[in-house]
Amino acid sequence: MSEEIKDTVTEETTVNPQAEEVGQKENEQTETTEKKEDKDPIAELEAALAEQKDKNLRLYADFENFRRQNAKKQLEMISTANKDLMSALLPVVDDFERALKAATNEAEIEGLKLIHSKLLNTLQTKGLKKMESTVGKPFDVEMMEAITKIPAPDPKQKGTVFDEIEAGYQLGESIIRYAKVVVAE
Repeated sequence: MSEEIKDTVTEETTVNPQAEEVGQKENEQTETTEKKEDKDPIAELEAALAEQKDKNLRLYADFENFRRQNAKKQLEMISTANKDLMSALLPVVDDFERALKAATNEAEIEGLKLIHSKLLNTLQTKGLKKMESTVGKPFDVEMMEAITKIPAPDPKQKGTVFDEIEAGYQLGESIIRYAKVVVAE
């Protein structure tokens, strides 16, 4: 029996070196984690705090950008809210101007002038502006629409506006109708 105990003891000692190695490795790992834990909590907290500050700063910047863009869109909408209505009324203004040119009776002319000026004043209070006359100016694609071209009576007039068929209009800073012109070529 003592031999059996010796055999088991020797077997345990042969198995134990492996267990001791594993145990030593675990001890080393716990010691390193304990060392890290001793140093890391403050560093980890500082890193987490810095990360949260960065996130908050970015979130605040995104919100400010959104607020500015939203305010800009609202201003654009307010300034051009009546764009469709103004565009629909422009042919009526043109008809008034044609009627003024064609009228012969002095009473008719006075009545048309009063209505025309009242309509224009009302539209101007809402932001509509008539563009300057383009006759005699160089043709500008960004402000005018060429309806037709005619031969230039004088070589100096090439590329200039010969006649304006319809005036151009702006609503605020945006053009809602380009001036329709005849260009000398």
